[in-house]
Amino acid sequence: MTAEWVGLAGFNALPEAAAVAVLLSCCSSPDWARSLVAGRPYAAVDAVLDAADAVLAGLSDDEIDRALDGHPRIGARPDTAASAREQAGVAGAEDAVRTGLAAGNLAYEEKFGHIYLVCATGKSGQELLDLLTARLGNDPETERRVMRRELAKINRIRLARLLGDSA
Repeated sequence: MTAEWVGLAGFNALPEAAAVAVLLSCCSSPDWARSLVAGRPYAAVDAVLDAADAVLAGLSDDEIDRALDGHPRIGARPDTAASAREQAGVAGAEDAVRTGLAAGNLAYEEKFGHIYLVCATGKSGQELLDLLTARLGNDPETERRVMRRELAKINRIRLARLLGDSA
């Protein structure tokens, strides 16, 4: 059992503090992690994923900001194996794309007050830059909804990997 994979049965059996710690590796919102742990035992991975979405939808903006704290900027050096895997498409990006992401991240943070969060899995650096550029046109309320949806996607991918049938 590792932080990368515990399986559903292993997750259901973990002591409460250990289960919260494992979930914090997926999403750094303590309220989200504690709420999911309180719902154990889960009969299936899909039940955990559905509960994760429901809990996320009910989190306050302050708690969403805590969740964002656990994510590096798109294009920055990933700080976890999960982030590195998710941002693999940026690794081979041209310098112009990397420069565009860096400038776009700053413009985004200035406009919205939080990092640009996108489910980067399977996307190239150019795709991530194009999405960033498009999202800069959103108003703050719209962008907050988009960011929450992207966070939910990331959480689902990480949870599925953590709880799935194989490592």
